[in-house]
Amino acid sequence: MPQKEKRMFIDMVGRLSWETQLHLDERQYHFQVNKMVILIISVLLVILGMVNVYYVAVLYDDLSGIVNNMDNMHANMTRVSKRMEHITGKVGEFDVNMQHMDNIAQSTEQMSVMMPSVAESMHQIETDVAGMNNNMNLMSIGMGHINERFGHMTQGVAIMRYHVREVARPMGSMNQFIP
Repeated sequence: MPQKEKRMFIDMVGRLSWETQLHLDERQYHFQVNKMVILIISVLLVILGMVNVYYVAVLYDDLSGIVNNMDNMHANMTRVSKRMEHITGKVGEFDVNMQHMDNIAQSTEQMSVMMPSVAESMHQIETDVAGMNNNMNLMSIGMGHINERFGHMTQGVAIMRYHVREVARPMGSMNQFIP
């Protein structure tokens, strides 16, 4: 082979070797960049996962607090409902006692025959007692309505408590698996 061709062949092999090394260096650089990007993304995903676990734990605690408040509200509403029943009973007893006032009014009316000046006052008392009796009947009916509404409210709180428990139950089962 002539000298010139040998020289060209050596230059070509040298250039090919140089470009191959340049390509290998560039490839190594890109591998390092990819490793850094993967490492950064992995760290971000781990941080995001920890934040999500924290928020699930906070949500579970909040739901547990809501369920406890619903339990307390239900207990208080039940207590108030029982007290309203007691008050309704007392108003009924008072109404029965007010009916005895009619007998007093009749007796005083008989006395008014002897005492004409007292007759007008007794008649006014009789009217007032009838009005009071009517008002007590209305109040007794109103207390019955209030008692019924408290029963509805207590039932509504029980339903809400049930539904909040249903929502909180999956969170409770998930917290056993979450570190």
